[in-house]
Amino acid sequence: MDFLYIALGLVGLYFGAEWLVSGAVATARRMGISPLVASLVIVGFGTSLPELLVSVRAALTGAPGIALGNVVGSNIANILLIVGAAAVIFPISGWDRNVRRDAIAMTSASVFLLFLVQYDVIGRVAGLVLLALLALFLFRTYRFAVASETKPELPADGAMPVWKMTVLIVAGLVLLMVGAELLIRGATELAAHYGVSDAVVGLTVVALGTSLPELATAVVAATKRHSDVAIGNVTGSCIFNVLCIIGATAVIAPLPVPEGFATFDVPVMLAATVFFALMLFFAPKFLRATGAAMLAAYAAYIWALV
Repeated sequence: MDFLYIALGLVGLYFGAEWLVSGAVATARRMGISPLVASLVIVGFGTSLPELLVSVRAALTGAPGIALGNVVGSNIANILLIVGAAAVIFPISGWDRNVRRDAIAMTSASVFLLFLVQYDVIGRVAGLVLLALLALFLFRTYRFAVASETKPELPADGAMPVWKMTVLIVAGLVLLMVGAELLIRGATELAAHYGVSDAVVGLTVVALGTSLPELATAVVAATKRHSDVAIGNVTGSCIFNVLCIIGATAVIAPLPVPEGFATFDVPVMLAATVFFALMLFFAPKFLRATGAAMLAAYAAYIWALV
């Protein structure tokens, strides 16, 4: 039954995020909101909602290991698994060099998280600081994007009907909430049944599950030989995970830091982040061999956990 809960929860999170983002973007276009703003705010937050709901629900139900492990494990999977898989399918090259600014923000957020987990609890003050940094990042990104935007996109003639947008948004939110509840229930019961900590479950099953939208995007892009799309997707997701998910969760319910995060899991996340950032700065492409090495590193990390 535990695995059924987990499977149903993952399905709910995946389709919930898909429907919510589709409905929200269609609403933004119908209202004449810049597609830039829609993609920056609506899509950015929408694709992070699975992680947010799972982490908040886990924190409120007394499973801080799942709440924190979800974010740390998702970032590790985003970089080593998702970018690695995309590079193996088709080498990644030709990414927008402007992503280097986001790579700096991603690395800085990871360093700050390593500092926070040295304490026993990530409290509300730390959560507010993370949310303030998120607001600063969004403002800076928005200002740069506005300066680069040349022509607004007008709504298409065949715009999505209002009723369909409403159904997608409401159904997406409901599925996200139900999916988060089922995933947490299944994950905590699975941890208790097999005698492993909720932190390990959060770092593996839950983290990989909430990263499914990014993984699906990367695989589809790679098969179409546009695997560089995975770069921006992963970079933005890693920033949102640390600043938004941990920040919001800590404000709602302070997060106790499970043993091992300060000395192993977050340092592994930071090492993967630094490697990824250095590749974006100095490497011309992610070769298949590089992708294979990243997948091997992810497999070694999972093996070390379990």
